Amino acid sequence: MNHDIKDIALADEGLARILWADRDMPVLASIRERFEREKPLDGVRIGACMHVTTETANLMHALSASGAKVTLCASNPLSTQDDTAASLVRDFGIDVFAVAGEDADTYNRHIEAVIACDPQIVMDDGADLDTALHTKFTDKLAHVVGGTEETTTGVVRLMSMAAEGTLAYPVFNINDANTKHCFDNHYGTGQSTLDGIVRATNRLLCGRTIVISGYGYCGSGLALRAKGMGMRVIVCEVDPLKALEAHMEGYEVMPAAEAARFADVWVTVTGNCKVVDGPAFENMKDGAIVCNSGHFDSEINLEWLEDHATKKEEIKPLVEEYTLPDGRTVIVLAQGRLVNLSCAEGHPASVMDMSFANQALAAEYLYLHAGELENKVYDVPAAIDTHVARVKLETLGIEIDELTEEQVKYMSSWNFETL
Repeated sequence: MNHDIKDIALADEGLARILWADRDMPVLASIRERFEREKPLDGVRIGACMHVTTETANLMHALSASGAKVTLCASNPLSTQDDTAASLVRDFGIDVFAVAGEDADTYNRHIEAVIACDPQIVMDDGADLDTALHTKFTDKLAHVVGGTEETTTGVVRLMSMAAEGTLAYPVFNINDANTKHCFDNHYGTGQSTLDGIVRATNRLLCGRTIVISGYGYCGSGLALRAKGMGMRVIVCEVDPLKALEAHMEGYEVMPAAEAARFADVWVTVTGNCKVVDGPAFENMKDGAIVCNSGHFDSEINLEWLEDHATKKEEIKPLVEEYTLPDGRTVIVLAQGRLVNLSCAEGHPASVMDMSFANQALAAEYLYLHAGELENKVYDVPAAIDTHVARVKLETLGIEIDELTEEQVKYMSSWNFETL
């Protein structure tokens, strides 16, 4: 078996944590059980670039149970759980290339190791693997029948490729499945981001002001959780509809440069670049904590801080303090990378259960229907999305009503007199 991990001796601890997460992922477990019986992906090579966490480990386990040959690398240099990586190698037979804190060269080399397995299905989180295939390793594209993408950022990149006509295979947009973004993005990001901030700083949240850049599914979920923790919430937005929604939910809305004067904590969740930039830093409250829960480390303009700071000091691991010329300080967490995965454990297993159920079922569907699909980005089939929701409800012991035949007919008619 090929792998590059920190230490195989960490596998015992990793296995215990993987099994603990599995307890809260019943939908994925039910898929794994069927995969073990039916082997729908027998012999299929899957190349995955994802956060190497306990939840991802359970997805890899399910894919392996389907008969697939799985190779995994990290989708972020700081998000790998080294004990999880060790257990995946030892206990589940997964080829893993991921080490927490790996440098850029190692990160890229690990992506290349996944590509070297000649993947037929590409499973990505941020589209780094897709991008490498389409730029540096175009000779490998002939092997690929399709892919899946987990994140908003990755979907944007892939949609751009499709619009330019350069996307070489069909991709399922896992991010926009209702059982993904309504739960993973909204509830998962809110909880895990605050968890990361508290673990990194041990700061009391209530009574403090949080500025949130972006009010999509992630930002709105974070605002809800922060408000529940007793924080004053300020939202910065560029979309007038989202800004109005935030206002109607009772949050303050203002431009970033103005919000900077009040921020005790600032979190970016936009997927864009330079969201916190020079004008905001120039007005920023002394001692403000700035961090990011978007996929890439581009949202906080760290180059501006590096250029303007008179001093930079690592206070503790993943907590760095920049001192500006006037004496004010700015605290940056996790080098501007995903604070919820770098400083904590990422989203809770319960919401990742649905996201990764979509991943597993989309991979199966993709392989079975690849010949029918064009080279573009597709939504997850509604039948898969609905199935995941129904199974999740069943595992929670929740029953719902069903439409009667009369109600179905009523909702599909325009002439009520004929009913």
